[in-house]
Amino acid sequence: MKIIITKACMGDRNCNDLCPEVFEYNEDELKSIVKFDEIPGQYKDVVRKAADECGADAIEIEDDK
Repeated sequence: MKIIITKACMGDRNCNDLCPEVFEYNEDELKSIVKFDEIPGQYKDVVRKAADECGADAIEIEDDK
């Protein structure tokens, strides 16, 4: 699974609060970033939850097939 944070990110940091192991706030870009190229298996469910709860719909998920 791969995650993309789009330009729609409002920087409200909900994803960072929900899963700080995967998401980090970038002060220079004023938006969240993803710490991994490939999301480790133990975080996949919480990352999906973060995407579902993102008010800006700024988290795109590319699932493994």
